[in-house]
Amino acid sequence: MRLILREPTEEVITREELRTLLETNPHPKHYQGFEISGRLHLGTLFLSGYKINDLIEAGVDCTVYLADWHSFINNKLGGNWENIIAASKYFEEAFRFFCPGAKIVLGSDLYHENDEYWKDIMRFCRQITLARNTRCLTIMGRSKGENLSFAQYLYPPMQGVDVKYLGPDIPHGGMDQRKVHVLCREAYPKLGWRKPMPLHHHLLMGLEAPDTSVSRRERLIAAKMSKSKPWTCVFIHDTEEEIKNKINKAYCPEKTVELNPILDMARHIVFREKKSLLVTRPARFGGDIEYSSYGQLEKAYVKGELHPKDLKDTMAGELNRIVAPLRDHFEKRKQLLEVFKES
Repeated sequence: MRLILREPTEEVITREELRTLLETNPHPKHYQGFEISGRLHLGTLFLSGYKINDLIEAGVDCTVYLADWHSFINNKLGGNWENIIAASKYFEEAFRFFCPGAKIVLGSDLYHENDEYWKDIMRFCRQITLARNTRCLTIMGRSKGENLSFAQYLYPPMQGVDVKYLGPDIPHGGMDQRKVHVLCREAYPKLGWRKPMPLHHHLLMGLEAPDTSVSRRERLIAAKMSKSKPWTCVFIHDTEEEIKNKINKAYCPEKTVELNPILDMARHIVFREKKSLLVTRPARFGGDIEYSSYGQLEKAYVKGELHPKDLKDTMAGELNRIVAPLRDHFEKRKQLLEVFKES
């Protein structure tokens, strides 16, 4: 329970069901699916990877699902199937490095000549209305008002049935995946399928100022680190100089915690990696200071005892150190990144 509920977990539906599951099944089946698109950033690989590693340590049978069909439907990498498959090799390498205990499954391998899967798609679709399906389109990063292809309307039912085949006990995703998992909990009992227990983790914030014109829930989802807005991301391939420049330009209002991406990364990345954080600064500004917990750091920041520039300078160095092993790993495997130059 402690491992599964620790940050970056934000919710499980429900805690009581989680306890029952763990009491009755020593190795529940989990999966998290990923669209295959651009280069990986901290929000995708690190936060997802941290949670997957927690689950593995807790004895859960974990699967990383590389969703090539979903990526094609959602027009990732220009809807070029060859590029999507090529990029899947890059995703596989990254997750094997970061989550060595997880199984990797490609969508094409699951769907190929799997007649029962496609029958289950039809069974699932018979249990939901078009309006209910449409409300789930935000799982693709799409809105109901967009001019979507019909194929994109098949995305939620496919993801819904993926749960049965890949992670029937613990489907996992960011908080933006919540709608389809709730849909599964509504539809599965009608089909005689076991109701899954979804787990949702925190969405790491992007580096730009949040959109204050929408509701808080929408703001939190819209503010996530996103490859479609590369200036908001710290990629696992960014150089030390690129990381420094991005962090220096990042939104980081003084004395403010809410929707502050630098504090968000301190909490969910840096303090995940280490037990304390040393902030170096000139003596005239108070000299060096060490924080033994995120809570201590946040309290000092809110009081104005820690300036945004000092926090940013320290965070840039820490993030560079954390990213370096992956950056070095792919430096020796540059061929896996060639596909992103073509797309």
